[in-house]
Amino acid sequence: MRTAGVDLAAEPKGTALAVIDWADSRASLCELQLGVADDVIARTAGTVEKLGIDCAFGWPDEFVHFVVAHSSDDQSQPGVDGGMDWRRTLAYRETDRQVRRRTGRWPLSVSTDRLGLTAMRCAGLLGRISETGIIVDRSGSGIVAEIYPGASLRLWGFSTTGYRTEPTVREQLLQRIQAAARWLDLGPFAPQMITSADAFDAVIAALAARSAALGLYEPPEPSELDRARREGWILLPSGSLADLPR
Repeated sequence: MRTAGVDLAAEPKGTALAVIDWADSRASLCELQLGVADDVIARTAGTVEKLGIDCAFGWPDEFVHFVVAHSSDDQSQPGVDGGMDWRRTLAYRETDRQVRRRTGRWPLSVSTDRLGLTAMRCAGLLGRISETGIIVDRSGSGIVAEIYPGASLRLWGFSTTGYRTEPTVREQLLQRIQAAARWLDLGPFAPQMITSADAFDAVIAALAARSAALGLYEPPEPSELDRARREGWILLPSGSLADLPR
């Protein structure tokens, strides 16, 4: 099996791609690129069993409905009071609430934070992947899946405080990951993971993609499936890091 992970940014600068080969209870990081364009990611999708992308695949249903009604000056939409509780229903997707329940932390809001620009790029990227003949299911059941590296790390038992901003913290975290996953061969790429948070998260996304490929994740409930196919669904690992090379 081959899995890939993408830490997506609004532009190729800041976007990283990692590819991991899995064989004989071992995993080898065989590719780690920075400054990655959409066409490279779309081509990679056709060479792997699972591609994990760190970006929201869609927007909250409530946010979409509100924007459409507001644009057309539709006064019939109920409950538009502008208050904080109402705004939170527009800010977060159902999968974001699931992340909050499992990890105690909110992901970035795709409708109110800077993530929105990256999500617009992601929408185009998913379209390019679809054009190659790959069926994209935003709920994650196909080759392409939405991944949250920070939450994956926390669910695997690692502290993530400061790892995105401090190289020394990433170095210590990487040492803990390698101690727990002696089956993982990073080759010559470990220094790049320490100097670049984007490269680090791409590798974690590729590991989480393996978890998804093995079925070790929590899918949306049947009643949430249609919504997940519109909004996207983060595939949070349900197993441990030790389960991945099996």
